Amino acid sequence: MKKFKIGVIADSFRLDFDSALKKAKEAGVDGIQLYAVSGEISPDLNLCQRRSALKKIKEAGLEVSALCGDLGGHGFSIWKENREKIKKSKQIIDLACDFETKIVTTHIGVIPEDFNSEKYKIMQEACNELAEYARSKEAFFAVETGPEPAQRLKCFLDSLSSKGVAVNFDPANLVMVTGDDPVKAVYELKDYIVHTHAKDGRMLKKTNPQIIYDFFAEGGIGDLRLDEYFKEVPLGEGDVVFDSYLKALMDIGYDGYLTIERETGENPEADIKAAVQFLKSRL
Repeated sequence: MKKFKIGVIADSFRLDFDSALKKAKEAGVDGIQLYAVSGEISPDLNLCQRRSALKKIKEAGLEVSALCGDLGGHGFSIWKENREKIKKSKQIIDLACDFETKIVTTHIGVIPEDFNSEKYKIMQEACNELAEYARSKEAFFAVETGPEPAQRLKCFLDSLSSKGVAVNFDPANLVMVTGDDPVKAVYELKDYIVHTHAKDGRMLKKTNPQIIYDFFAEGGIGDLRLDEYFKEVPLGEGDVVFDSYLKALMDIGYDGYLTIERETGENPEADIKAAVQFLKSRL
């Protein structure tokens, strides 16, 4: 099987930047994905600070697989918020170039089923602008899978003016929230996948994904308990069939990162190290 590169989201260690670099190196990964909206890594860094951070990454024997530019809320579905969000997203794309990666991952909101709806057109307009900007930088603004079925996401991407907006493929999100088949989704989205998250999980109770993502955007919606609907688990313990999933990625010619994301669990370092070994045993 193809030897994909293995990465980890640095913030999954729940440590500061320098400590996360050390742990990533110890885990034996090839690269890291950095949260880049605020905090230690953000567009507020000047050129000297950016170069210093990149030097530390390289000295640890790592590279940047992608930046995470998720601005939260309802993504790009609210027109009055989009001007500021588009501006910051462009700054994060510029930051990615300075960190020698061409990929920024994000959530754009739940794409509506009705392609003629006002919300659909608002999201389309914002993504068209970001697609053109990313393309001008030879970069990608990569939408994370999960809020909608892969087929609907593909139709949305097909409608855009360029492939500067692409896909960050998260198989667990599809399993946990949408109930979509990750293997089938790989083939459906094959022309757009530029980065992936290595994550696993199970759906416990099916519901409208809009309800789940509204909770993430707003919090405190009624008495909704997310742990009743899905559960993220260590790699190999959920419903993502990794052997078939990895084969599908190989079939479409994907040659990018499998970047481990661990958002829950009491010992993320142990889970990340186990995930590295799990992936290496299958590559």
